[in-house]
Amino acid sequence: MTMDVAVVVLYLGAMIAFGFWGKRRATTQSDFLVAGRRLGPLLYSGTMAAIVLGGASTIGGVGLGYEYGLSGMWLGTGILVLSLLFAGKIQRLGVYTVSQMLELRYGPGSSVLSGVVMWGYTLMLSATSTIAYATIFGALFDMPKVPAIIVGGSVVVIYSTLGGMWSITLTDFVQFVIKTVGIFLILLPVVLVKAGGFGGLAEKLPVEALSLTTIGGGTILTYFVVYTFGLLIGQDIWQRVFTARSPQVARWAGTASGVYCLLYGVAGAVIGMAARVILPAVDARDDAFAAVVEATMPALLAGLVLAAALAAVMSTSSGALIATATVFRQDIVQRLRGQSVGDGGNEHEHVRSNRLYVAAFGIAMIVIACVLQDVVAALTVAYDILVGGLLVPILGGLLWRRGTSAGALLAMAAGTVATLATMLAVGDIYANEPVYVGLAAGLVAYIVASLGSRPTDRAVLAEWDRRVAGDGARPDTATVPNS
Repeated sequence: MTMDVAVVVLYLGAMIAFGFWGKRRATTQSDFLVAGRRLGPLLYSGTMAAIVLGGASTIGGVGLGYEYGLSGMWLGTGILVLSLLFAGKIQRLGVYTVSQMLELRYGPGSSVLSGVVMWGYTLMLSATSTIAYATIFGALFDMPKVPAIIVGGSVVVIYSTLGGMWSITLTDFVQFVIKTVGIFLILLPVVLVKAGGFGGLAEKLPVEALSLTTIGGGTILTYFVVYTFGLLIGQDIWQRVFTARSPQVARWAGTASGVYCLLYGVAGAVIGMAARVILPAVDARDDAFAAVVEATMPALLAGLVLAAALAAVMSTSSGALIATATVFRQDIVQRLRGQSVGDGGNEHEHVRSNRLYVAAFGIAMIVIACVLQDVVAALTVAYDILVGGLLVPILGGLLWRRGTSAGALLAMAAGTVATLATMLAVGDIYANEPVYVGLAAGLVAYIVASLGSRPTDRAVLAEWDRRVAGDGARPDTATVPNS
C-alpha cells in the first residue's frame, strides 16, 4: 500500500470511528437532528464552512481558476448574508426544517408543498455530491465509477446513520481542519512555488486571467442568484444554523465561516491558475485538481491533499443526506399523518426512526449517484427549482409582515412552474432566464395573493413574534399553532 493510499484509508476509518462516537451522544431527536442545539463558536464555524465548501468549491473551484483565472473565485456570498441578516432569528425559532419555519410564520398548510420541493433539492444535492467520489477514488485507487461511489457513499451513510448530526458535526470539524491544512498550507504554497510565485502567474498567464470579471458578468450574476440564494434558503444550511447554542453564535461564528469560504474560493482560483502554468494541456478543467496534485506532490502530501478533497465532498454529502431524511419525515410523512412537529413521545423510538430514514435515503443516494449521468445538469435543475419556488415565500415571511399563507402557496406553485416551463421553452437548462422568470412569477404571485387574502391570523403572528424574540417554551417541545 502506497503512502497516499494509506493516508486516505486511515481518514475513512477515522470517519467511521467518529460515527460511533457521535452515536453515544445522539440520545434524543434533538441530538440526532440538530446536535442538541448546543454547538459553540469553534464547532459551529467549522461545520458550517465544511457544509458550504463541497466538491464543487474544491475540485470545481480549481477547475474554474484553471479556465478563467482569478474570476473563478465567485462561489457566492450566501453564508455571509444568511449569518449577518437572518441566522439569529432562524436559530431562535427552534424548528427542524425550513418548511416548519414557513408553517410557523404563515399558519398550517404550506409545509407539505414546500417540503416536497426542498426534499427533491436535498436528495439531488446528496446524490450529485456523492458522484464526486468517483473522481477522487479513480485517481487514487484506479477504481471504476460505480465501486468508487459505493465505497465513499457507504462511509458517509454509516457515520450519518450512527450518530446523526452529532457524528456529522464531529466529522465535519475534522474535515474542516483537513481542508484547511490540505488546501491552504500544502497545495497552495507548493503549486505557487512550482509556477514561479505570483510573478510567474502574471508573466505566464494572459492578462485576463488576473481580472475578477473574465468569467463574465452574466455568469457572476447567475452564480449569485442561484448558488448564493440557494445557500441562503437550503435545508442543509439551515439545519446547521439550528445547531448553534445561541443567536450570537449563529450570527458571528457563521460570519467567520463566510469569510473563510471567500478566502477558500480565492485559494482555489489561484491553485487553478498555477495548475494552468504547470500543466497547460489538461483535457478537462475539472481534471486540473487531481492532475496538479499528482504532478507536484510526493505520496504523503498527495494523500493529505486528496483527503482534503474527499473531506469536502463528504461534508456536503452527509449534510444533504440528513437534510433529505429530516425533511421527508418531518414535513411530508408526519404532516400527511397529522402529527405534531414537536419531539414528545419516546425519544428512543424517535432516534431509531430517524436512523432508519437516514439509512434508507443513504441507499437511495448511492443508487441515484450510480445511474446519474449529467451531474451539473441535475444540480442546476435542483437549484433553479429551489430558488424559483421557495426564495420568495421564505424571504417574504422573514421580511414582510403582510405576507399570507395564500401568497406563500401561490408563490411556490407559480415560481416552480414558471422555472420549469421557461427551462423547457428555452431548451437549455443552463440558461439564466428560468430562475429569473421563476423569481419574478413567484414575487408577483406572492404580493397579489397576499394583498388579496385575509391577513395572517393574529394568534399565528403572536406565536411567530414570541419565538423570534426567543421567549416562551423550550424550542424542541413547542409546536406550530393550529397544526
